[in-house]
Amino acid sequence: MEMINWFRRTKKEPGWLVLASDEHRLSYVHGRYATSGKSFVDFYGSTPPVEPGRSSLERVAKDLNVHDFQCATLLHPGEYQLVLVEAPTVPQAELKSAIRWRIKDMLDYHVDDAMVDVLDIPPESSVAGRGHSMYAVAARNEVIQERIKAYEEAQVPLTVIDIPETAQRNICALYEPEGRGAALLYLYQDFGLLTVTFRGELYLARRIDIGLHQILGRPQDGRAELLGRIALELQRTFDHFERQFHYVTIAKVVLAPEAEDCGLQGYLKAELDVPVERVDLCAHVNFNGREDPDAAAQWQFFHLVGASMRHEAKVL
Repeated sequence: MEMINWFRRTKKEPGWLVLASDEHRLSYVHGRYATSGKSFVDFYGSTPPVEPGRSSLERVAKDLNVHDFQCATLLHPGEYQLVLVEAPTVPQAELKSAIRWRIKDMLDYHVDDAMVDVLDIPPESSVAGRGHSMYAVAARNEVIQERIKAYEEAQVPLTVIDIPETAQRNICALYEPEGRGAALLYLYQDFGLLTVTFRGELYLARRIDIGLHQILGRPQDGRAELLGRIALELQRTFDHFERQFHYVTIAKVVLAPEAEDCGLQGYLKAELDVPVERVDLCAHVNFNGREDPDAAAQWQFFHLVGASMRHEAKVL
């Protein structure tokens, strides 16, 4: 499946250098996906905020010699919408136009002001001709253009803009038992992101309105209500998923590393009827002789590592 790709690619060093910024830092990861054995992260890091008038992106671009790499960035969760739609029965060349028409009333702005791409959800292989769903990814043109401008000004050869859902899919796929699916839950500070993958494809993505900040803000003995709400959301989501994709069995739930343990793993183990395990990136990724990142660092760089594991398949 081709992910979000709004730019022309050029041949660079193997793998992807992914850069992303927030109000606190600019972070980066260079990773290489391996079809067998462990994948690699060659280097990763982040910068503290710099003084006014200086660009941390420009400084990092110079320090890393970014022109040697294929470069990507991630949109922030509030910068795009991910919409589930029925796949239109149109020729391939007309697919994106048809998708734009289908989502025009689902956006909070005019569809002509949106840049749109699609993520296919493969149908059941044994049922030929049955309709299936796909995700439409829509972002305001101005958001994309501002991102392009910032990277151009820093002389970063940006080739791909990705989203956290597909980055998370890349990691979740590493935990799939053969022939079955896996669910992965990542807790941001203010919300959670749940994805389900099967055969390396993204089948479900949804947000849960509870994050680490809410849980850790309560004393240990006061967290059960929030953890229970997460467990209930997972159970309801899995029930709905199994009705929609009866041919996919969710074999396990994997939890992303956390900046600070909030007790979710132990709670879900007691509440869910599927195995629950913790992601340790070091089990599937070789950090190239560097010291293995601890749980807090894995939480910080989680989606950048996932985006750097991007690998090409068929193009929609």
